[in-house]
Amino acid sequence: MDALYPPIEPHRHGFLEVDHGHRLYWEECGNPSGLPVVFLHGGPGSGCEPWHRRFFDPARYRIVLFDQRGSGRSTPHAGLEANTTDDLIEDIERLRELFGIRRWVVFGGSWGSTLGLAYAEAHPDRIIGLVLRGIFLCRPRDVQWFYQSGADRVFPEAWADYVAPIPPEERDDLVAAYHRRLTDPDPAVREAAARAWSVWEGSTSCLRPNPEVLAHFAAPSVAVSLARIECHYFMHGSFLGPDQLLREAPRLAEIPGYIVHGRYDVVCPVEQAVALHQAWSSAELEIVPDAGHSAAEPGIARRLIAATDALADRFAG
Repeated sequence: MDALYPPIEPHRHGFLEVDHGHRLYWEECGNPSGLPVVFLHGGPGSGCEPWHRRFFDPARYRIVLFDQRGSGRSTPHAGLEANTTDDLIEDIERLRELFGIRRWVVFGGSWGSTLGLAYAEAHPDRIIGLVLRGIFLCRPRDVQWFYQSGADRVFPEAWADYVAPIPPEERDDLVAAYHRRLTDPDPAVREAAARAWSVWEGSTSCLRPNPEVLAHFAAPSVAVSLARIECHYFMHGSFLGPDQLLREAPRLAEIPGYIVHGRYDVVCPVEQAVALHQAWSSAELEIVPDAGHSAAEPGIARRLIAATDALADRFAG
C-alpha cells in the first residue's frame, strides 16, 4: 500500500457514551485545523485499523475515526441490542457535535459506503463531500448474491468452507441458518460460525490472494463482531427501506462525490456502483480495472488518495 500517506498516530482519543450501554471508541488524527473528515469502516462490525488513517493528507485533514456499535474497541463487543442503521446515523451526528464540526467529508467503503449514503441522505446539509468505495446498496439481491447464490460460482473452494458448518437441510436460507448459530448461547458455536462466515468474506475480497487481509478476517475478535453484526443487519433488511439508498440519491445532487469500485469485485459486484452513479450522476465514477473489493488493493488505494487529495485541493483552508 505504497500509495497511502505515511503512518500517523492519534493526537487524542476516547469513548463516547451513547444509549443502551454502548460506548464508542473514537480517535482524532492529522491537523486539528484541517478539513474535517469522518472515516466509516466496513462490515458492519469490522472496526477501524491504523492504516485507515493513511487515506488522508495529515497536513490538510482533521481525521476522525470511530468503531461503530459492537465493533473494534467499542463496547459491548459484538453487541446487537440497539444496533441499527438509524442508531449509527445518530452516532455520527453525536460525534460531529462532540468535535464541534459543522460540516465534514464522509469517507466509507463497503458497508461504510452504505452507511455513508444513508447518513448523507438523512443530513445532506452536514456533508462537504463523499468518497465511497466498493458500493454496497444492501438490497436483498445484493445480500443474496454473496451469501446464498452467485459468488459461490466464482469461489467454489472457499464456498465449500463457508457452507460446511450448515447442514444440507438448512442451506436454502444460509443467512437465517448462520443467524441461529451466531446468536447461540454456546460461545463455541458462535465462534465456529463466525470464523467460517468471516473467512468467506476475507477469502473473496481481493483480486489476488492477500494473506494479511485473510488473517485479519480470521482473527477471533474481528470474526465474532463482523459475523454477528452483519448477520443481524441482513436478517433485518439492513434496517433500510426498499431501494432506499437509490430512491434518496437525488438529495446528494449538490454534494461533490467520488465513487471508486473494483472491476472484479465479487463481494459487491460493480453493477451496484453503476446503479448509484445513474441515480447520482454528478458524482465521479471510477472503475478500477485491476482490483476486487478491498481498499488494501493498490489500484483502489491510489484512486481513493486521488479523491481525498482532490477534495482537499478544493476545500482545505
